[in-house]
Amino acid sequence: METMTLPSRDEMLAAVMSRDAGYDGVFVTAVRTTGIFCRPSCSARKPLPEHVHFYPSAREALIAGFRACLRCRPLEASGATPEWLRPLLAGVEEDPTRRWRDADLRHLGLNPDRVRRWFLANHQMTFQAFARARRLGLALGRIQGGERVTTSALDHGFDSLSGFNDAFRRLFGAAPTRSEGLRPLAVRRLATPLGAMLAAGGDDGLHLLEFADRRMLETQITRLRRRMKVAFVPGNHEVIDQAEREMNEYFAGTRRAFTLPFADEGTPFQREVWERLRQIPYGETRSYGAIARDVGRPSSVRAVARANGDNRLAIVIPCHRVIGADGKLTGYGGGLWRKQRLLDHERRNAAGAAAVALSP
Repeated sequence: METMTLPSRDEMLAAVMSRDAGYDGVFVTAVRTTGIFCRPSCSARKPLPEHVHFYPSAREALIAGFRACLRCRPLEASGATPEWLRPLLAGVEEDPTRRWRDADLRHLGLNPDRVRRWFLANHQMTFQAFARARRLGLALGRIQGGERVTTSALDHGFDSLSGFNDAFRRLFGAAPTRSEGLRPLAVRRLATPLGAMLAAGGDDGLHLLEFADRRMLETQITRLRRRMKVAFVPGNHEVIDQAEREMNEYFAGTRRAFTLPFADEGTPFQREVWERLRQIPYGETRSYGAIARDVGRPSSVRAVARANGDNRLAIVIPCHRVIGADGKLTGYGGGLWRKQRLLDHERRNAAGAAAVALSP
């Protein structure tokens, strides 16, 4: 198996001591005195540096004889919903119009403060705000279908029309009576071996698939809202379920190309570049200059790089397969470490398939 490159020991120690979640997926931390390995962001008491070993993945730590931490659960896909929270989310899906109160959480054996902290850390909103946005998204769909605003407000857990109007305006930027043409997009987090991803889609396909910690993510969402007149609301859609299935297959090494329907957004030049990216064979790379020549604009290397960076469907449109003319990795919205891991993953699987094909 190809060895994965790790950051310097000093860099990894600094990440562990500061509990930097940005390094979750880059390496795991194993402690010789306890025999346990953790994510860099684990909240457990930090060990003495001389007792720490670093491994590129949980697999290597297990082989070395360490066992997984029960607090940060490094064997679970990064970004996965914790077991203790799943009954609550199942309850939301079972009755998305329900208005949840702290007493309801305690009835499920949950501490409201713990739930609040998890939602703030993972969704940048409280659970009550998450559930309210879910209800408002459903209400928007009903209003778009011709239902009266008053009926929709009462059916989705709001006690008054004025409260519904205020909440609707804060989330969508317009009153319910002026929301004509505004389309709701379901948004859900997907857990992957390289960290949580945010997926957004609707009946016209997938609009967004990006790593949740990407710095440009908020900018991408803002651009989509303005250009496509869409509203992002917590929820699910069959295209997101398909995205999850195909991403799981990709990381398992059983899928090389994606069949997901996705919304055809962007300028004609961007779409041309993105289509060329999809033609780069699995396990291979191309330079920005080569892509520019392929689209008939050999002098537009910078424009190609910008179009590459504007891609909103990470991995599905494989912008990670584009590298510098000197063969070195260049900028990637999800971080260069993820780009390297994706390329390593594809090369290993492509090499393994070639070896099987050549065997007698």
